[in-house]
Amino acid sequence: MTELAGIVRRRRREPIVVQTLRSTVGAVFAYIVAVWLTDHGPPLLAPLTALLVVQVTLYATLTTGIRRVISVVAGVLIAVAFSEIVGLSWWSLGLLILASLVIGHILRVDEFVPEVAISAMLVLGVTHVGEVAWGRVAETLIGAVVGVLLNALFAPPVFVEPAGEAIEELAERMRELLLRIGGELNRGATLQQTGSWLLEARRLDHEIARVDGALSTAEESLRFNPRVRQGLLTRLVLRSGLDTLEICAVVLRTLCRSLTDLSQERDDRSVYSGEVATALAQLLRHLAEAVDSFGRLITAQVTASAEQAEEQLAQALADGRQDRARISELLRVETEREAERWELHGALLANVDRLLNELDVERRSQWLAEELDRHAQMPPRNPLYQMQRRVRAFRRGTRNRLQRLLK
Repeated sequence: MTELAGIVRRRRREPIVVQTLRSTVGAVFAYIVAVWLTDHGPPLLAPLTALLVVQVTLYATLTTGIRRVISVVAGVLIAVAFSEIVGLSWWSLGLLILASLVIGHILRVDEFVPEVAISAMLVLGVTHVGEVAWGRVAETLIGAVVGVLLNALFAPPVFVEPAGEAIEELAERMRELLLRIGGELNRGATLQQTGSWLLEARRLDHEIARVDGALSTAEESLRFNPRVRQGLLTRLVLRSGLDTLEICAVVLRTLCRSLTDLSQERDDRSVYSGEVATALAQLLRHLAEAVDSFGRLITAQVTASAEQAEEQLAQALADGRQDRARISELLRVETEREAERWELHGALLANVDRLLNELDVERRSQWLAEELDRHAQMPPRNPLYQMQRRVRAFRRGTRNRLQRLLK
């Protein structure tokens, strides 16, 4: 039962579920209001417009929703004019579509230009000249107002938690790949295994695209939402976290490429063996812990205290740097024995350094503090100015944690 309840709770937070329910409610309310305010046939344009206006987030409603309203109203007015002047025929239909598309571009409704023509054809096909046509305009306006008021009065939920979970899942996949590479290197990896590492690293691009979509939805849900108090901080934490993991994915792919090139030169022999393989496996294990801790840190910074996650990440990075110094000495010996492979050994160490630098907790905290400072210095009329006290409190807490870690 607990697992079933968890599944139901997650489903309720999904944007597609929220959008479906809110669109249905908005359309029904628009129809009820239109029936109450108008006195002609079934006012189907009211729920139609509400369906177009109601979005999954308040920000999307206020931006794309306004363009939807303009496109629908413009189409209705064009249809009214055509129905009163020329009526419906094959040539007037073509002229109607042409005029609707041109006017849509003039009004700059962007991706909703086709909806101008669609609305015009719909109205032209179901209305007659005179009062009924203007009633359809009234229905459209009713649907638009109901749709906007629904999202304004009943603010949609925020989608920060699903975005945080998506970031954690991405970090978990990187962790699993790093652990797999380290384990197989320790057992004597061959060309076939290194090729599969590279393939898996390339697949991370698809995961990043998925996480970016979830993050974009979360960012939209934070904007103009009265439920949100620290939207700026949350957006900065989530977006910077994904940017860091995206860079780590690129570096990881380059690291796998270096190992693949090295295995090709060694033919059927293992990439590394003996003490080098053991030390490299330990290094990759600590890098895996660092990536996983970083993913959990992103979620902790937007939901709860991040001190424990920061300490775990800092410890994993410290262990990784110690391992890196050790593996550097071992690879130096390898280079002296196989001088022609110095470039591949150097590339491996360079990629390890990039991963350690990108995940550095001090560097990230400093960047966040600078960004929050920059936004806090905006003019008082800017809504972000009201967040200044919270910004300063967060900055002081971040610096205090850094001081404790550096002692």
